[in-house]
Amino acid sequence: MGDKLNHFDDNGNAVMVDVSGKEPTVRVATARGTIRVNEKIMEALVSGNVKKGDVLGVARVAGIMGVKQTSGLIPMCHTLLIQKASVDFEIDREKGEVTAICTVKTKGETGVEMEALTGVSVTLLTIYDMCKAIDKGMVIENIHLVSKSGGKSGDFVFGQKTL
Repeated sequence: MGDKLNHFDDNGNAVMVDVSGKEPTVRVATARGTIRVNEKIMEALVSGNVKKGDVLGVARVAGIMGVKQTSGLIPMCHTLLIQKASVDFEIDREKGEVTAICTVKTKGETGVEMEALTGVSVTLLTIYDMCKAIDKGMVIENIHLVSKSGGKSGDFVFGQKTL
């Protein structure tokens, strides 16, 4: 893999990468991130007693909608035909953490890493929005790509050494 940034032309102008010559392949990406909440919010989330409604259900839908809107938010992202998008949660009551995991799949000429990262971000922001009346001191952190497969650059797994 080269170190050249491919979103710039030879004159340094920002451009959308031309993917028209690439072979369509199945591409899957998973991202995750965490929101730290206090005991009161955690109890409200787990018991379903947040006044605005089913926080995790709404956040899941928001994350999937965010996946589908990525190209409208990130200037150089291509519009993709998303074939699968899911958001799951891991809840650690003792640590006061809700982790969102977003997996996105498509068959196309470019990957879905940005879509998975956007899905996680929108999910966590939705949790914040729906719980901020209880406490505004929540912290969103550690949003990162967990894995990706497909495409010319090959597979990636977070924490594994890359060349």
